[in-house]
Amino acid sequence: MSLTRPAAADLISARAALASGECSALDLLAAAGAAAAKTPHVYLRRFDAQAAAAAADADARVAAGAPLPPLGGLAVSIKDLFDVAGMPTTAASAAMADAAPAAGDCPAVARLRAAGAALVGHTNLSEFAFSGVGINPHHGTPANPVTAALDATPRAPGGSTSGGAVSVATGSAWAALGSDTGGSIRIPAALQGLVGFKNTQSLTPLDGAVPLSTTLDTACAITRSVRDAVLLHEVLAARTVRVPARPLGALRLALPTTLMLDDLEPAVARAFERTVARLRAAGATVEEITLPPLAELAAINAQGGFAAAESWAWHRARLETRADRYDPRVALRIRRGAAMSAADYIDLLHTRRDWIARMGGALAGFDAALSPTVPLVAPPLAPLLASDESFFATNGRLLRNPSAVNFLDGCALSLPCHDDGELPVGLMVWGPAFADDTVLGVSLAIERTIGHAAAGS
Repeated sequence: MSLTRPAAADLISARAALASGECSALDLLAAAGAAAAKTPHVYLRRFDAQAAAAAADADARVAAGAPLPPLGGLAVSIKDLFDVAGMPTTAASAAMADAAPAAGDCPAVARLRAAGAALVGHTNLSEFAFSGVGINPHHGTPANPVTAALDATPRAPGGSTSGGAVSVATGSAWAALGSDTGGSIRIPAALQGLVGFKNTQSLTPLDGAVPLSTTLDTACAITRSVRDAVLLHEVLAARTVRVPARPLGALRLALPTTLMLDDLEPAVARAFERTVARLRAAGATVEEITLPPLAELAAINAQGGFAAAESWAWHRARLETRADRYDPRVALRIRRGAAMSAADYIDLLHTRRDWIARMGGALAGFDAALSPTVPLVAPPLAPLLASDESFFATNGRLLRNPSAVNFLDGCALSLPCHDDGELPVGLMVWGPAFADDTVLGVSLAIERTIGHAAAGS
C-alpha cells in the first residue's frame, strides 16, 4: 500500500502555500477526502459540510487579503472521545452507539474550530481509549499504512489514537486531536513515523471528553513535524510557547538506563543508539543515568493504577446493563478497578506524590531525558487478534515507557528516529511537569539534526 500524502511536508508548510495563493484550502480538503476514502476503519463519522465551510472561509480570507487564522482551513481529525456540536460521541464503543448528539463543542474542539481548522470527522480508537495496540472489534482496526509500505505483514497501528494517527500518516488530516493516558498519542506516533506531543496534563481542558483516567488523561495532538506540534499545542492550550534559544551543543540530556532500555527489539536498539551517537557528534551532552524510581512502577500499579480505579467509577453502572456490548479485553481491564478500595486509591495518590518528587530531584540539572518511545516496532497484527495472551503482553510492552511520563505528570514528545527503509522507531524526549517549552525546544533541535520532519520520511 502506498501512502497518499499532500505535497507540503506539514501543516505550517501547507498554510504558507495557502497564504501565498499557491493552492486553495478547498482543493487541499478534497485531496484529504480522497485519502480518507482509501483508508477503511479510520473515520467513524465525517463532518464534510462543516469542514468545507471552514476551508471556503479560509479561501475567502486569502482572496480578500485578510490574514489566515492559525490553522488556515486545513483538515484536522478528532478522536471519538471529544464532543463536537451536533454529533454523537461514542468512544468507538457499541455500548455508546445510542449516544445523543453533543449540545456543543468541548473546549479542545472549540479552540481548534476558532483557530480555523477544518474539522473532518471523528476517528476510530481502541474502545474507550483503553489499549496501546489500536485494535477495535466493533468498527475494525485501521491498518498501519507506513509499515504496509515497507513489508507485507499487516501490523498494529498503535493506540489508543489509532484512527487519528492513520489520518495524519495517509494525508486525510494534517493533525489529529487525541488523548494520552499512558501513551495513546505517542505510541501510534512512534509506530507510524509521526510526531506526538503529550503536554503537561493541566494545560489543556478535558471537559466534554469521555474519560479513561481523570488523573492521567491528557488532550493533545499528533502531527507531521515538531513545529506543527508547537502550533497545535499553542492552540489547544491557549498559550504561547517560548522555546529556549539554545543550540544543540548547549543541551544537557539524560539517558535513563533503568527500565527504559530493557528488552529493546534489535531495530529499536539500533535506531536509538544511532540517534544518540548523532546527537553527541552534533555537540549535545548525553549522560547515562540510573533512575531507580522507574523500577518501582510495576509494583506501584500492580492493582491496575489510576486507569482501573477511575474507569471503574465511570463505567460500573453501564457495565451492569451493557457488558455484552463492550470489547471483552477492555471490560476485563476496567473491572480490575472494582477490587481497589478507597484506601488503596488514597495510598496510590500519596505514593505518586512522593515518586514524582524523587524523580524531579534525579532529573534536576538536565534539559530533558531521552528514551525509546516504545521498545518494539509495530507488532504483527494477526497474533494480537487471535490471542489474549499475546495481546496483553504486547499492550504492556507498548505502554511501559510512555506511561512513566503520565505517572510523572510530565510532558513528552515522540519523533521518528529511524532511517529510510526501516520500520518506524520513535525517540521520546521528556521531562517533568511544565517543562513543555523546553521539551519542545529540545525536540526541534533534535529534529533539525536527525532530519525527520514528516511521516515515513
